[in-house]
Amino acid sequence: MGEWLNNQKKSSGNFPKLLHERFEKANPRRALTCEEAKRLAKLEAIADKLKRGENVQNRQLQTWLSEDEYEQLEYEWKVQLELRSELKDKPSDLKGYEEKIQKATFHANKAEGFRTKGKKQAAESSSALSSRYCEQALEVIQEIVNDDPNLHLWFDRALDFSLGSNIDSQLGNLPRVITSRSAEKRNGDSRVMSKTQVKLNVVENAINSLKYEEKSTKNSSTDTSKLDDFLKNLE
Repeated sequence: MGEWLNNQKKSSGNFPKLLHERFEKANPRRALTCEEAKRLAKLEAIADKLKRGENVQNRQLQTWLSEDEYEQLEYEWKVQLELRSELKDKPSDLKGYEEKIQKATFHANKAEGFRTKGKKQAAESSSALSSRYCEQALEVIQEIVNDDPNLHLWFDRALDFSLGSNIDSQLGNLPRVITSRSAEKRNGDSRVMSKTQVKLNVVENAINSLKYEEKSTKNSSTDTSKLDDFLKNLE
């Protein structure tokens, strides 16, 4: 048993290295000209700065990205601005749900306050009110997403109301609207990215285009299948 655990730990520790080696094998590197090698080094330095959260001026990006890549950057940021504008127009159907969550939170906080003061009966009363609003919130969310499936996009997690799912009438388990400032909200809308993230995505794509040979769709599908088999063998 101990030997098995040690082997598992060793495999887990080597996993990033093995995955990188597999990726490198499946994606042959290009032979770069001196100019391309210089451009690659500049882009990798820019990527490192962006990963550290440092600002990189657009003029520097325009210098080292190709014309098409810089246009892609501008397009991706435009999409982000449009998304932010869209999120300001929150559907009115969400209002009732948010009100239930707010009332449930208010009474839960009151119950905690009473509890710390030793007021057991008042705490139980507020806690019961909180639970009631949570149950009502669960009913509301199921109803509104059933009427309009597009509302799924407005919540911070996948909505699964089946028996045994992680969503129930407990306050901490109820989904939050992605525009909420609640501490209970999960990572929010994965579609929303900062300008730094947008820049990093485009720069990393440019780096990969420089470093690796472009492959046909057929080869790409084959390599994906091989990578899947490789990952399964590690399990």
